[in-house]
Formats: sequence, C-alpha cells, structure tokens
Amino acid sequence: MLRETHILGPDTLQYIVRGESCPALHSNNIAHVGVGDATAPLQIIRTHLSGAYLHGTIGGEGRMLLDGRWQTHLPGKMSLAPAHVLHAFQGIPGLRWQYCWVRYTPESPRSTPSTMAPVMADFDARPLWHAIMGLYFEIQRAGDAGSCQLWVDAIERYVERFVAPWQEEKRLLTLWNTVQADLARPWLLEELAGLARISNEHLRRLCQGSLGRSPMQQLAHLRVQHAAHLLATTTSKIDAIAQMVGYTSPFAFSNTFKRMTGFRPSTYRTRQAHGKRPA
Repeated sequence: MLRETHILGPDTLQYIVRGESCPALHSNNIAHVGVGDATAPLQIIRTHLSGAYLHGTIGGEGRMLLDGRWQTHLPGKMSLAPAHVLHAFQGIPGLRWQYCWVRYTPESPRSTPSTMAPVMADFDARPLWHAIMGLYFEIQRAGDAGSCQLWVDAIERYVERFVAPWQEEKRLLTLWNTVQADLARPWLLEELAGLARISNEHLRRLCQGSLGRSPMQQLAHLRVQHAAHLLATTTSKIDAIAQMVGYTSPFAFSNTFKRMTGFRPSTYRTRQAHGKRPA
C-alpha cells in the first residue's frame, strides 16, 4: 500500500507560489502553482488529493500515478488528477524532469465530482510554465496586485485550453452529462455508443483520443469520483453508496475504489473523518 510521502531529494529544485501569499491565486481557488526540475529520489504520494491537480511536463521524463496505474509523463503531455483520488509522482534515477503544476482548492469548480477532463493528453505546457514563473518573480519583487492578477489570468487561460477541447466534442459532452446524472444505471458499451449515435469502436477511439480512457474506464472514473465525494461528505452507508454509483456487488465496488484511490471505502471514510488530508 502506498503511504503519504513527500521526498524532494537534494537535486530537486522547486519554485512555488501559494494562495496564502497571493490574493489573486486565492480568489481563483488555486492552492498553489509551481515549476520543478527534479530527479530521483523525488517521490510525492498524496493518499487523499483534496483538490484537482494539473501537471505538465516541459522536459525530461517522470512517472505519474493516474487512474490507479503508473504512466510515463513526457514533454508535450499534460495530466489532470481529479479530487478524492490517490495521486503520486516520482523521478526516474538518472533522468531529470522539468514540469509545472497547478493545484486547486477543494472549493474550486475544477475539483467538483462533475468535472470531466483528460487523464493525460497532448499539450504544450511551456506557456503555462512561463506564466507561473512570471507570477513567481512578480511575488519575489514587488507583488503588485494588478500584475499578479494578469499572471493568474494567464495561468487559468492555459488550464482552460487544456480542459476545454474535449467539451467541444458535443457527442461526448451529451453522453457523459447523461451518464453523470444516472450513475446507478448498469451502462453497457452499446448503450453508451447509442447515446452518442456512433459505433462502439468509434466511441472507443473518440474517448481514448479525447480523454485518455476507454468508455468503460471513463464510466468507472466517474463512479469512483462521485463515490469518494459521497463518502467524504455524507453519512450514507457504504453499500448504499455502491448502489448509488452503479455497483450491485460491494466487493467489486471496494476493489475498484481501492485501485483508484488507494484505500478501501471504509478506510477512506475513516481517514477523511479524522482530517488526514495533505496540503
């Protein structure tokens, strides 16, 4: 089992701006932004990601845990880890990794269970990197409120460029909005394709290209994300929550939930109740 870990190592550099020191970030529900130049033994493991986390690679390569599996994070790639999931990344021995990130607060609209975005997709993160560094140097110098707001507006604009394109695909937007409203239904691939009015194979290609997941993986992602939200914010019984999000078997629900969040539902709820959430 992965445990809460925060190891930077002596050869890792990070430049961070936090919401408490930048009102413009705070007002946009951004906890912190930053850029890094890292290598092993860099290892960050967040067992409860309370707010959405966007990560873009500029150079080199590292590894990111997304949707319960490790994936190589290469230049030209951007990923968005939703709230309430197991989230981790690490450096690779002998390789350097240059990246930037935006971490949202739990109150941000980007952290809500209804938010849908690619798990990983092609995106040039260099403009975002420059905007974050611009904000960092502004804070270091004078911290002029107007200038800071301009940099934060640019950061948000680049994030939106990454998140928005899949929403332009109206067939996917209509499909997943419909599914989100009825997660308890035992959806089959044929039904999903029928809602989108395309073939099963076309839906697979469309989802993989736009979201980085197959249709059924996207369905599981939505179910687990909503279940985590219910576990953290309600007192509903776990079996009832499993049914609410479409699992007739508590065992299957528990296994899927653990794979994607790192914990069994009961453990996840207990830790949430005890306030064990990372910054």
